[in-house]
Order: sequence, then C-alpha cells, then structure tokens
Amino acid sequence: MPKDMTVTTDIFERRESAARSYCRGMPAVFASASGSELKDDDGKTYIDFLAGCSSLNYGHNDPDMKAALIDHIASDGIAHGLDLHTSTKSDFLEAFDRHILAPRGMDHRVMFTGPTGANAVEAAMKIARKVTGRTNIIAFTNGFHGVTMGALAATGNGYHRGGAAMATQGVTRMPFDGFAEGVDSAALLDQMLSDASGGVDAPAAIMFETVQGEGGLNAASADWIRAVERVARKHGALLIIDDIQAGCGRTGTFFSFEDMGVTPDIVTMAKSVSGFGLPLAMVLVRPEHDVFGPAEHNGTFRGNTHAFVTARVAIEKFWATPAFQDELATKAANMTRALREIAAEIPGARLKGRGLMQGVDVGSGALAADICARAYDRRLVIETSGSEDQVVKILAPLTTSTETFDYGFNILLDVTRDAMAEQNDKETA
Repeated sequence: MPKDMTVTTDIFERRESAARSYCRGMPAVFASASGSELKDDDGKTYIDFLAGCSSLNYGHNDPDMKAALIDHIASDGIAHGLDLHTSTKSDFLEAFDRHILAPRGMDHRVMFTGPTGANAVEAAMKIARKVTGRTNIIAFTNGFHGVTMGALAATGNGYHRGGAAMATQGVTRMPFDGFAEGVDSAALLDQMLSDASGGVDAPAAIMFETVQGEGGLNAASADWIRAVERVARKHGALLIIDDIQAGCGRTGTFFSFEDMGVTPDIVTMAKSVSGFGLPLAMVLVRPEHDVFGPAEHNGTFRGNTHAFVTARVAIEKFWATPAFQDELATKAANMTRALREIAAEIPGARLKGRGLMQGVDVGSGALAADICARAYDRRLVIETSGSEDQVVKILAPLTTSTETFDYGFNILLDVTRDAMAEQNDKETA
C-alpha cells in the first residue's frame, strides 16, 4: 500500500463496536500475509503465532489453494449455492470421504451448517436432543463452545456467559479431566447419573473438547476420554466431541481424538476446515442420528462454495499421504523443548496442551499479558487463554518452518526473561 494511503485507526475508534478485542492489544493495521507472516500497512513484518485462532492451520494464502480459488472465480464458478448440488461441494465431499473419513473407519454423514463453529455446536446439541427426547447436555468446566445462546449455555467462561444478559439453560456442568485434584470426574459423572437422587437429569449428550483451547490448553487423557464415552453409552447419551479448534491437525492428527479408541456420535468442525481462512462449519453425525428433516436446521450460508474449493485442496495437499502428519510430530516435539526452556524462566510455570496446541501457564494473567505485549513489540503475534488468561498460547500455522519457529521462540524467550527481570526488580525495590 502506498504510504499516502496508510490506514489510520481513527475510523475503528469512531465506528467499530466496542466488542472488538484482538486489535486492542495488537493495534497495527495489517495489509497482507503469507505463510506464517503478516505485514502491516507500513511494510513491517510480524511472525504469526495466532493463525486466526487456529483458523489458518495451513498458513496465510497457501499458493495452491489461492490458485484454485482464483481459477474458480475467474471461470464464473458458483459463488453461493444455498445447499444446492454443486461440483465444488461434490469434489470436497469426495476428497473428505477418501482421505479423511474412510481411512479412519468413520461412517459419519456431513451436515453443513451456518459458517461459524457456534452454529455447528447449536446443531449438534439440537440433534442430540431430538434423537434422545431429552434436553440436558453435560458440558465441562473451562469448556468453550461459542457464544450464541445454546452454545453459550455449554461454555464455562463467566465473562462470556455474562454477555447473554439472561439465564442460560439446558446444561449441567461437570469437572473436566484434572480440574479437581484427586477427583476421577468420569467416575463421578457415572455415579451421579446412576443414582436416582444424584440430581442430574438423564443427558441427551456429553460434549467436550479433547484440548480446551480457550479454557487454558487443558488436555484430557485418552483414559478419561474413553471413560466418558463408556458413561455416555451406559446412560443412553450421545457423545459429542467439539473439534473446532483442536481439529484439522492442530493436535498432531486430523481429528484430536484419533488413536484413542473412541467413536463420537457427533463431531463439530469449523475454523481450519476451509484451509484458507474462509468461513465453513460442519457437523459429522453417525447415520442413525441424522434425524433432521429438510431445512430443519438451516441458514442462508450453510456451506461456502469458495471454501469448498480451498478445503478440497487442503485435504489433497496435506492429508492424502502420511508425510504432513509425520512432520507435525517432529514440530510438536521441538515446540515442547522450546516451551520447557521458556517455562524454566518462571517459577511454578508449567506446560499445557499437546501437539501444536501448546503453551505455558505462567500463573498470572498480568504476567501472561505482559509477555504477549512485549512479544508484539518485537513483532510476534501471540495471545493468551485460560480462566484468568494466564496461559501464553502457541497457535502458529502448522506449516511454519523450523527456522521461523525458532526465531519466534527466541523472541518469546527473550521477552519472558525481560518480563521476569522487571518483575523481580519491582519485588526487590
């Protein structure tokens, strides 16, 4: 962008809603992006360790996806098709079936919802209620499933729940794995559901994230996940896994629950499904639970034709062979090593998450915010999560090179040391 066309932030202050959030801590006006880098309108380059909150797992403007999308648009390909049959939807479904569902032995049907993850969660909850004739959903502490009214009922965060300005209903919240020290929360849930006086209504579904992205990178163990599935089967509830942030390779496999020996009845997906940052959300549902009638859950933008184009390329490019997944394992191990070095600078800090969805719990929201602000000043875009925003969270594109990862982690290590030195100086003053 020419210098005389540099955007000022005045228009955002004057006209954009106070609901804006990320831009408050990262006020640059970004103009372009490629791979794992963002550029602002002054031409300054930033390393992106946020990736659209895991919506850009394959990086910004992947060249193959971009070329396919440009070709589609240039040839007057369908731009909006409601839920009509289109060649782009067919191509996506064929690729998704061939490279994702069939190799994993999943017989799920694919339902395209409105373009947000929250809409997919709303649909999943409605399906479970219609299938079972029950209304109660079991959700968990620190879970985040969206902020529309139905999804918000299952979201644990008090700040977001307060935005409803009214009671949210239909959900019973239980402790997530490891939430209460020494408590086997799966066994507790089973006991409460088994006791006629346990006080918990028979659930339509049990819903959780295997790694709680916004909740602080709390990673459930495979044993706990299997135990919760057994509880769901025993008590006639559907098992819903919310893979919106943890899916599409973020935890090291396409689905976050792979190799755990569980088969969810319903899986919600969004964020990186399109591969290109285009809005696309969907619900995977076992055939016997595919109970909605035509348009019973609908939306004008259910299915995004342009996103189908890029999503197909993403699947064929990254998931048709094991090579990409193998690379993720190496990158995850490198990330763990780097984060251990950073955590060692902070008394009591601990690593959280798994795969390429990791971070450091620094024990204080103020310290985490300080670290992220210092990182931004060094042109590293990174954010926090957790009940007190105390976790410095890494959500870099999965395609990030080793060199860029190392450069970003070196910045993070430097600013962590600086933040701790200043904190220590204040404490000894």
